[in-house]
Amino acid sequence: MPDARADVLTLCDALFPGGHDVRTEGLLVWGSGHGADGPVAVIGTRDRAAIGVDLAYALAGRVLQVVREHPGRPILMLVDTQGQQLSRRDELLGNGGYLAHLAKCFEVARMRGHLLLSLVYGEAVSGGFLALGMIADRTYALADAQIRVMALPAMARITQIPIEELQALCRSSAIFGPGVDNYARLGAVETVWPQGALAEGLAQALRVPAGPDPRAALGRERGGRTLAHDVVQAVLTAA
Repeated sequence: MPDARADVLTLCDALFPGGHDVRTEGLLVWGSGHGADGPVAVIGTRDRAAIGVDLAYALAGRVLQVVREHPGRPILMLVDTQGQQLSRRDELLGNGGYLAHLAKCFEVARMRGHLLLSLVYGEAVSGGFLALGMIADRTYALADAQIRVMALPAMARITQIPIEELQALCRSSAIFGPGVDNYARLGAVETVWPQGALAEGLAQALRVPAGPDPRAALGRERGGRTLAHDVVQAVLTAA
């Protein structure tokens, strides 16, 4: 079995050829890298981490540390998570609240002028991906990353729709389908970064200023979400 810790540090070597001090503490990844235009804070997870109350709290602490000690520094989230921790302990302690707190900490960083980028390099699932990844200004992915809200067998059990029908829907609609390509069609993933050009992809992403959320517009342009953008604009116009 490959060493997941080595994998994420090797990824950082490729992202930051100028050097980095990224380290791991259990499933937590944090540190900084020397980007083409200056330092970049790195916060993330490894080894398909299930995000429970302890990991969510540790991630939030690292976000606030960057805000406090490095005002305005871009933050790159490295995403490899199987979703929220499904344990009795974490549910009783209010794991949803901890994930919401993590998302709010990222929002505080955004309001303080930190550009938020995320890169899915492993797995990205459900609530863990929402709080650590989709909260970013823009989300990127490696081609071999795995992104999904729910596995099709679980979706079939919950919706009572036969899995054959769900598989057929996946072929015609990106909304139902897992995978990087479907999430790119939906506009949730801005760009897929080639393995041999990670530093270049990061440098380009860092030079694009934060702006209005582009995902609904991208989904319309790419044919993955054909109505979301128009519905949003209609609501905003009516308001």
